[in-house]
Amino acid sequence: MPNNITTTTDAAFSWRPDFVATAALDAVPDALVLQTSTVAGRVDGDEPTVRVPYVAADGDAGFVREGAPIPVSSPTLAECVVRTGKVADLNQFSREQFRQAGAAQRIGQSIQRAVVTKANWAYLNQPAPTADGDPAAGLLNIPDISEILTPVTNLDGLIDAIALIEEAGGTASNIVTGPLAWAALAKIKTGSGSNENLLGAGTSDIVRRVLSLPVVTTPAMPATGLLVIDKTAIVSAVGDVQTATSEHALFESDSMAVRCTWRFGQNAVRPERIVKLTVATTPGDPGETGED
Repeated sequence: MPNNITTTTDAAFSWRPDFVATAALDAVPDALVLQTSTVAGRVDGDEPTVRVPYVAADGDAGFVREGAPIPVSSPTLAECVVRTGKVADLNQFSREQFRQAGAAQRIGQSIQRAVVTKANWAYLNQPAPTADGDPAAGLLNIPDISEILTPVTNLDGLIDAIALIEEAGGTASNIVTGPLAWAALAKIKTGSGSNENLLGAGTSDIVRRVLSLPVVTTPAMPATGLLVIDKTAIVSAVGDVQTATSEHALFESDSMAVRCTWRFGQNAVRPERIVKLTVATTPGDPGETGED
Protein backbone atom coordinates (compact mmCIF):
# COMPACT_ATOMS: atom_id res chain seq x y z
CA MET A 1 0.00 0.00 0.00
CA PRO A 2 1.45 3.45 -0.90
CA ASN A 3 2.52 5.47 2.11
CA ASN A 4 0.43 8.51 1.12
CA ILE A 5 -2.97 6.75 1.47
CA THR A 6 -4.93 7.88 4.54
CA THR A 7 -6.95 5.20 6.28
CA THR A 8 -9.26 5.12 9.29
CA THR A 9 -6.53 3.32 11.19
CA ASP A 10 -4.29 6.37 11.42
CA ALA A 11 -6.73 9.26 10.73
CA ALA A 12 -7.65 11.76 13.43
CA PHE A 13 -10.69 10.77 15.51
CA SER A 14 -12.78 13.59 14.03
CA TRP A 15 -12.55 11.77 10.67
CA ARG A 16 -13.66 8.43 12.14
CA PRO A 17 -15.99 9.41 14.98
CA ASP A 18 -17.24 6.83 17.45
CA PHE A 19 -19.73 9.35 18.88
CA VAL A 20 -22.40 11.24 16.95
CA ALA A 21 -24.96 13.74 18.28
CA THR A 22 -27.90 14.51 15.99
CA ALA A 23 -30.70 17.00 16.49
CA ALA A 24 -33.82 15.10 17.55
CA LEU A 25 -35.92 16.60 14.75
CA ASP A 26 -33.48 15.13 12.22
CA ALA A 27 -32.87 11.79 13.94
CA VAL A 28 -36.35 10.91 15.23
CA PRO A 29 -38.85 13.23 13.49
CA ASP A 30 -41.74 10.80 14.07
CA ALA A 31 -41.48 10.93 17.87
CA LEU A 32 -44.77 12.03 19.43
CA VAL A 33 -43.12 14.64 21.63
CA LEU A 34 -41.88 16.45 18.52
CA GLN A 35 -45.20 16.18 16.64
CA THR A 36 -47.68 17.03 19.38
CA SER A 37 -45.99 19.39 21.84
CA THR A 38 -44.28 22.77 21.91
CA VAL A 39 -40.53 22.33 22.39
CA ALA A 40 -39.67 25.02 24.91
CA GLY A 41 -36.15 24.05 25.92
CA ARG A 42 -33.11 21.99 25.10
CA VAL A 43 -31.45 19.63 27.55
CA ASP A 44 -27.96 18.25 27.57
CA GLY A 45 -26.13 15.91 29.88
CA ASP A 46 -27.97 15.01 33.07
CA GLU A 47 -29.90 18.23 33.62
CA PRO A 48 -33.04 16.95 35.36
CA THR A 49 -35.53 19.79 34.77
CA VAL A 50 -36.34 22.76 32.56
CA ARG A 51 -38.36 25.67 33.96
CA VAL A 52 -40.73 27.23 31.44
CA PRO A 53 -42.36 30.59 32.27
CA TYR A 54 -45.89 31.25 31.08
CA VAL A 55 -48.84 33.56 31.75
CA ALA A 56 -51.47 31.66 33.71
CA ALA A 57 -54.13 34.41 33.42
CA ASP A 58 -54.25 37.60 31.43
CA GLY A 59 -54.93 40.96 33.02
CA ASP A 60 -58.34 42.65 32.85
CA ALA A 61 -58.93 45.23 30.14
CA GLY A 62 -61.87 47.63 30.31
CA PHE A 63 -63.36 50.90 29.14
CA VAL A 64 -62.21 54.24 30.57
CA ARG A 65 -63.45 57.76 29.99
CA GLU A 66 -61.32 60.19 28.06
CA GLY A 67 -58.57 61.55 30.29
CA ALA A 68 -59.47 59.23 33.19
CA PRO A 69 -56.80 57.16 34.93
CA ILE A 70 -56.45 53.64 33.59
CA PRO A 71 -56.75 51.00 36.33
CA VAL A 72 -53.67 48.85 36.81
CA SER A 73 -54.11 45.27 35.69
CA SER A 74 -51.59 42.51 36.23
CA PRO A 75 -51.37 39.16 34.50
CA THR A 76 -50.72 36.07 36.60
CA LEU A 77 -47.21 34.81 36.00
CA ALA A 78 -46.38 31.13 36.52
CA GLU A 79 -43.86 28.51 35.56
CA CYS A 80 -44.07 24.93 34.40
CA VAL A 81 -41.37 22.52 35.53
CA VAL A 82 -40.53 19.92 32.89
CA ARG A 83 -38.78 16.86 34.28
CA THR A 84 -36.66 14.96 31.79
CA GLY A 85 -35.50 11.37 31.59
CA LYS A 86 -32.99 9.57 29.42
CA VAL A 87 -34.10 6.72 27.18
CA ALA A 88 -31.20 4.44 26.28
CA ASP A 89 -30.49 1.29 24.31
CA LEU A 90 -27.25 -0.72 24.24
CA ASN A 91 -26.43 -3.50 21.78
CA GLN A 92 -23.39 -5.73 21.36
CA PHE A 93 -22.12 -7.35 18.15
CA SER A 94 -19.07 -9.27 17.09
CA ARG A 95 -16.65 -7.18 15.06
CA GLU A 96 -17.21 -9.40 12.03
CA GLN A 97 -21.02 -9.01 12.23
CA PHE A 98 -20.86 -5.25 12.75
CA ARG A 99 -18.60 -4.76 9.74
CA GLN A 100 -20.74 -6.65 7.27
CA ALA A 101 -21.81 -4.49 4.34
CA GLY A 102 -24.62 -2.17 5.43
CA ALA A 103 -24.80 -3.66 8.93
CA ALA A 104 -23.77 -0.53 10.84
CA GLN A 105 -26.45 1.58 9.15
CA ARG A 106 -29.23 -0.96 9.71
CA ILE A 107 -28.18 -1.50 13.31
CA GLY A 108 -28.19 2.26 13.93
CA GLN A 109 -31.67 2.60 12.47
CA SER A 110 -32.94 -0.31 14.57
CA ILE A 111 -31.58 1.18 17.77
CA GLN A 112 -33.13 4.57 17.00
CA ARG A 113 -36.49 2.89 16.37
CA ALA A 114 -36.22 1.15 19.74
CA VAL A 115 -35.55 4.49 21.44
CA VAL A 116 -38.52 6.13 19.69
CA THR A 117 -40.82 3.22 20.61
CA LYS A 118 -39.96 3.61 24.29
CA ALA A 119 -40.12 7.42 24.12
CA ASN A 120 -43.60 7.33 22.57
CA TRP A 121 -44.83 4.93 25.25
CA ALA A 122 -43.40 7.16 27.99
CA TYR A 123 -44.82 10.34 26.42
CA LEU A 124 -48.31 8.89 26.82
CA ASN A 125 -48.14 6.30 29.63
CA GLN A 126 -45.23 6.99 31.99
CA PRO A 127 -46.51 6.89 35.60
CA ALA A 128 -46.35 10.09 37.62
CA PRO A 129 -42.92 10.50 39.27
CA THR A 130 -42.60 9.41 42.88
CA ALA A 131 -38.94 10.26 43.52
CA ASP A 132 -36.30 12.72 42.37
CA GLY A 133 -34.85 11.69 39.05
CA ASP A 134 -38.00 9.91 37.86
CA PRO A 135 -39.13 10.81 34.31
CA ALA A 136 -42.09 13.09 33.69
CA ALA A 137 -45.64 11.73 33.78
CA GLY A 138 -47.11 10.74 30.43
CA LEU A 139 -50.01 12.78 29.10
CA LEU A 140 -52.56 10.16 30.20
CA ASN A 141 -51.29 10.45 33.79
CA ILE A 142 -51.09 14.23 34.10
CA PRO A 143 -53.58 15.45 36.73
CA ASP A 144 -56.58 17.55 35.70
CA ILE A 145 -56.70 16.70 32.01
CA SER A 146 -60.24 16.78 30.66
CA GLU A 147 -62.11 13.55 30.03
CA ILE A 148 -65.29 12.62 28.18
CA LEU A 149 -66.57 9.41 29.73
CA THR A 150 -69.14 8.46 27.10
CA PRO A 151 -67.47 6.14 24.55
CA VAL A 152 -67.22 7.53 21.04
CA THR A 153 -69.64 5.91 18.58
CA ASN A 154 -69.77 8.80 16.09
CA LEU A 155 -68.06 12.16 15.68
CA ASP A 156 -70.11 13.89 18.39
CA GLY A 157 -67.62 13.06 21.12
CA LEU A 158 -64.74 14.52 19.12
CA ILE A 159 -66.77 17.65 18.43
CA ASP A 160 -67.41 17.97 22.16
CA ALA A 161 -63.68 17.52 22.88
CA ILE A 162 -62.76 20.32 20.48
CA ALA A 163 -65.40 22.52 22.10
CA LEU A 164 -63.97 21.82 25.57
CA ILE A 165 -60.53 22.90 24.40
CA GLU A 166 -61.91 26.08 22.83
CA GLU A 167 -63.98 26.81 25.94
CA ALA A 168 -60.71 26.67 27.89
CA GLY A 169 -59.19 29.26 25.56
CA GLY A 170 -57.21 26.88 23.34
CA THR A 171 -57.30 25.55 19.80
CA ALA A 172 -57.30 21.83 19.10
CA SER A 173 -54.30 20.87 16.96
CA ASN A 174 -53.99 17.07 16.95
CA ILE A 175 -55.80 13.80 17.57
CA VAL A 176 -53.63 11.00 18.94
CA THR A 177 -55.02 7.49 18.79
CA GLY A 178 -54.02 3.85 18.63
CA PRO A 179 -54.27 1.90 15.37
CA LEU A 180 -57.25 -0.13 16.61
CA ALA A 181 -59.14 2.95 17.77
CA TRP A 182 -58.45 4.63 14.42
CA ALA A 183 -59.79 1.56 12.62
CA ALA A 184 -62.97 1.76 14.71
CA LEU A 185 -63.39 5.43 13.77
CA ALA A 186 -62.73 4.71 10.11
CA LYS A 187 -65.50 2.08 10.08
CA ILE A 188 -68.23 4.40 11.37
CA LYS A 189 -70.92 4.35 8.70
CA THR A 190 -72.90 7.28 7.35
CA GLY A 191 -76.14 5.61 8.41
CA SER A 192 -77.82 2.39 9.42
CA GLY A 193 -77.49 -0.24 6.71
CA SER A 194 -74.98 1.83 4.74
CA ASN A 195 -71.63 0.48 3.56
CA GLU A 196 -70.28 4.02 3.12
CA ASN A 197 -67.83 5.04 5.83
CA LEU A 198 -68.31 8.44 7.39
CA LEU A 199 -64.60 9.29 7.07
CA GLY A 200 -64.50 8.30 3.42
CA ALA A 201 -62.81 4.90 3.67
CA GLY A 202 -63.17 3.00 0.44
CA THR A 203 -60.86 1.51 -2.14
CA SER A 204 -58.33 4.32 -1.68
CA ASP A 205 -56.44 5.22 1.48
CA ILE A 206 -57.97 7.67 3.92
CA VAL A 207 -56.17 10.91 4.58
CA ARG A 208 -55.85 10.69 8.32
CA ARG A 209 -57.67 13.84 9.32
CA VAL A 210 -60.86 14.16 11.34
CA LEU A 211 -62.74 17.45 11.66
CA SER A 212 -59.75 19.07 9.88
CA LEU A 213 -57.33 17.87 12.59
CA PRO A 214 -54.35 15.64 11.71
CA VAL A 215 -54.55 12.19 13.27
CA VAL A 216 -51.39 10.59 14.67
CA THR A 217 -51.68 6.84 15.24
CA THR A 218 -49.32 5.00 17.56
CA PRO A 219 -49.36 1.57 19.20
CA ALA A 220 -48.19 3.35 22.37
CA MET A 221 -51.79 4.50 22.93
CA PRO A 222 -54.11 2.11 24.81
CA ALA A 223 -56.17 0.11 22.32
CA THR A 224 -59.42 2.09 22.61
CA GLY A 225 -57.83 5.38 23.64
CA LEU A 226 -58.03 8.81 22.03
CA LEU A 227 -56.55 12.18 22.90
CA VAL A 228 -57.58 15.50 21.41
CA ILE A 229 -54.94 18.07 22.28
CA ASP A 230 -53.84 21.65 21.88
CA LYS A 231 -50.09 21.26 21.34
CA THR A 232 -49.44 24.74 22.75
CA ALA A 233 -50.77 23.44 26.09
CA ILE A 234 -47.95 20.88 26.27
CA VAL A 235 -44.38 22.10 26.76
CA SER A 236 -41.42 19.82 26.29
CA ALA A 237 -37.66 19.77 26.53
CA VAL A 238 -35.56 17.60 24.25
CA GLY A 239 -31.90 16.89 23.76
CA ASP A 240 -29.87 15.52 20.89
CA VAL A 241 -30.07 11.88 19.95
CA GLN A 242 -26.60 10.61 20.82
CA THR A 243 -25.18 7.50 19.24
CA ALA A 244 -21.82 6.02 20.17
CA THR A 245 -19.84 2.94 19.18
CA SER A 246 -16.89 1.41 20.98
CA GLU A 247 -14.57 -1.51 20.34
CA HIS A 248 -12.83 -0.96 23.68
CA ALA A 249 -15.61 -1.95 26.09
CA LEU A 250 -15.63 -5.49 24.64
CA PHE A 251 -11.97 -5.61 23.69
CA GLU A 252 -11.33 -9.10 25.04
CA SER A 253 -14.10 -10.60 22.90
CA ASP A 254 -13.24 -8.65 19.73
CA SER A 255 -16.75 -7.18 19.72
CA MET A 256 -18.47 -3.80 19.28
CA ALA A 257 -20.85 -1.99 21.60
CA VAL A 258 -23.41 0.41 20.12
CA ARG A 259 -25.30 2.83 22.39
CA CYS A 260 -28.09 5.32 21.71
CA THR A 261 -29.51 7.79 24.24
CA TRP A 262 -32.12 10.53 24.12
CA ARG A 263 -33.17 12.82 26.95
CA PHE A 264 -36.60 14.46 26.84
CA GLY A 265 -39.59 15.34 29.00
CA GLN A 266 -42.99 17.02 28.86
CA ASN A 267 -45.60 18.68 31.03
CA ALA A 268 -48.91 20.48 30.56
CA VAL A 269 -49.30 24.17 31.26
CA ARG A 270 -53.01 23.89 30.45
CA PRO A 271 -54.10 20.31 31.25
CA GLU A 272 -57.74 21.18 30.60
CA ARG A 273 -56.78 21.59 26.92
CA ILE A 274 -55.98 17.88 26.69
CA VAL A 275 -59.12 15.75 26.33
CA LYS A 276 -59.16 11.99 26.85
CA LEU A 277 -61.77 9.78 25.18
CA THR A 278 -62.35 6.14 24.33
CA VAL A 279 -63.92 4.55 21.27
CA ALA A 280 -66.81 2.14 21.74
CA THR A 281 -65.56 -0.61 19.45
CA THR A 282 -62.37 -2.12 18.10
CA PRO A 283 -61.88 -4.23 14.97
CA GLY A 284 -63.70 -7.51 15.36
CA ASP A 285 -66.54 -5.99 17.36
CA PRO A 286 -69.90 -5.16 15.78
CA GLY A 287 -69.56 -1.83 13.97
CA GLU A 288 -71.44 1.25 15.09
CA THR A 289 -73.37 3.43 12.70
CA GLY A 290 -73.21 7.16 12.33
CA GLU A 291 -76.76 7.44 13.72
CA ASP A 292 -77.61 7.90 17.41
